[in-house]
Amino acid sequence: MHSSWIRAGLLAMALLTGTAQADTYPAKPVTMVVPYPAGGATDVVARAVAEKLGVAWKQSVIVENRAGAGTTIAASYVARAQGDGYTLFMTTSAHTISGHLYSKLPYDPMKDFTPITLVTKVPLVLVVNPAIPAQNLKEFLAYLKKDGASVNFASPGTGTAQHLSGELFKIATGSGITHVPYRGDAPAFTDLVGGQVQMMLATITSALPLIESGKLRALAVANDKRVSALSSVPTFAEAGMPGFEAATWFGLLAPASMKPELAQRIYGDVSKIVATPDMRKRIEDLGGEVVNSTPAQFADFMRAEESKWGKAVQASGAKASD
Repeated sequence: MHSSWIRAGLLAMALLTGTAQADTYPAKPVTMVVPYPAGGATDVVARAVAEKLGVAWKQSVIVENRAGAGTTIAASYVARAQGDGYTLFMTTSAHTISGHLYSKLPYDPMKDFTPITLVTKVPLVLVVNPAIPAQNLKEFLAYLKKDGASVNFASPGTGTAQHLSGELFKIATGSGITHVPYRGDAPAFTDLVGGQVQMMLATITSALPLIESGKLRALAVANDKRVSALSSVPTFAEAGMPGFEAATWFGLLAPASMKPELAQRIYGDVSKIVATPDMRKRIEDLGGEVVNSTPAQFADFMRAEESKWGKAVQASGAKASD
């Protein structure tokens, strides 16, 4: 009897500790890790959320860029961190792809993280260097049949949605395009604008300024409907290639040891920020679709994504060097 009282007391103390931790959080600056260099789409969304969180929490939320190896460098770091809420991870669909690409990872993409919220989904857009003699998708497909072997496609890293979507585009078109991975969106765009690579399936978020300035030409959006930020650009289906859809997403994770009460508290605060009209407009203007899911909804979504991208990896035959 005495031992059962002790167990009940310890359980009550643990629950109270978790609640108290959520109530007093944050008591010091928070780090939000981003797995890409500064200036890319993930970084843009992370900094927008971090800035407003810092105001709401009256604590600094510092964005830390840990780029490389298809987001696995940053993910390894976060997986080893304490789940006390002071290390958060704004990542992308690449997180649910990496386990299928790498034969050895020092962490489990699903088990070693706590889902907090899926902030936004962002469709990909096919962009080409303006030197490519194609004004639309139909002309580009004809160009690929003739000169496809000389076309290189960029991605912000092996195993990203942009990389795998490029591989699936290669299969769908039967073309000889070659993948060139970079350490993030920014360096990929530098070479795409410079003509070292010729095409990219990019997030609308990161490609939009270059499209608007005429440095890149947008041919088609990989979505089921047109996107308001690029209303003049047709979908792949409208442009004559039905069934080709691809998107990445930006979501907030934490180490697996985070208490559910604290995850719920952080979700609540992020959710309020994402739901504000100015933040919603900011995301939509960047080509994103606001999702703002609960931790449980995000967990379900990640499981579905892991299955979907696993099939895409298998179909493409893509592998990353460990």
